[in-house]
Amino acid sequence: MKRNANFNTTIFVAALFLIIGLPIHSFGQGNSIKPIPKLIVLDKLSPDSTQVLNGPPETVTMRSGYMVLAPSKSVGRHSTKENEETIVVLAGAGEMKIIGGSTLHLQAYCVAYCPPNTEHDITNTGTDTLRYVYIVARTKKR
Repeated sequence: MKRNANFNTTIFVAALFLIIGLPIHSFGQGNSIKPIPKLIVLDKLSPDSTQVLNGPPETVTMRSGYMVLAPSKSVGRHSTKENEETIVVLAGAGEMKIIGGSTLHLQAYCVAYCPPNTEHDITNTGTDTLRYVYIVARTKKR
């Protein structure tokens, strides 16, 4: 069990580092925002969702959060608008329903991507709590 917890933490930190560490080509040149590196530790037993990264000036364009969904609950239908969204599933099972499109079946240790201007909803379809981190990044300058 201890090994599983360490593995979960390692996978999460690696995934978050890769996503945060990716270069942002369209915003990197001439941008005055100079975010600093940071490490955010999540409470894997938390019963509540929480904001993780709040966007500029903390990041160049990204926002993220730690989501906790009880069985049969959903985040509600919403659009990515001019953002793209990635979710990293840490525990549980669910689905990302693309409105007017496909359904992505989610499970622990999977990563799902939702392109810009896509209406979608995420629902916990399992019997355990669904826990995931979402990362949203703007695709166009404002």
